[in-house]
Amino acid sequence: MKALKFFYYKLGDKIWKQYGFVDAFNLGIPWFADSFLAIDQGPIIVMIENYRSGLLWNLFLSCPEIKKGLKDLGFQSPHL
Repeated sequence: MKALKFFYYKLGDKIWKQYGFVDAFNLGIPWFADSFLAIDQGPIIVMIENYRSGLLWNLFLSCPEIKKGLKDLGFQSPHL
């Protein structure tokens, strides 16, 4: 959320345009693309929904194979 707020409030109309976030930017130059890629926009919506409700993470962890794999890899969480 910190990154999203920085992008929106600090970079504003440099990276947020008619169709959402621009395809790329480089603050070191500074340079901001004029193009958009639809494939970049879809994951943004998914991440916002997961932050808002936890829906995707909860669905992901409802799968026994996922829980087992995470445990086998050494992940620890009360949700496992």
